[in-house]
Formats: sequence, C-alpha cells, structure tokens
Amino acid sequence: MNFLKDEAGQGAAEYILLFGGVIVIAIAALLIYKNYIQNSNLNSADDAQTVRTNVGG
Repeated sequence: MNFLKDEAGQGAAEYILLFGGVIVIAIAALLIYKNYIQNSNLNSADDAQTVRTNVGG
C-alpha cells in the first residue's frame, strides 16, 4: 500500500496539465479571433507614420 502514499511524480503531472490547459485556451482564442485577424487591414508603416504626425504637432 506504499504506492498510494507515493507522490513523487505528482508535481510534474500537475505542471503538464497546467501547460496543456494554457495551450488549449490559446488555440481556442486563435480560432475565435481568426476572422478578425484575417479580415483586418493592418498596416504598421501607416500606423507608425500617423503616430509620428500626431505626436510631432
């Protein structure tokens, strides 16, 4: 019955489950926001120029 009290691998298993949960949440977020990211007209060069213009005066 000593194997019931052995907790040697418990910490590693908990970290694996936690890491797996984070990955599942990240993939779900990417799938949900996929359409927003693909259909947006992001242009970092224009955005940076707009910020420079507005900050400069």
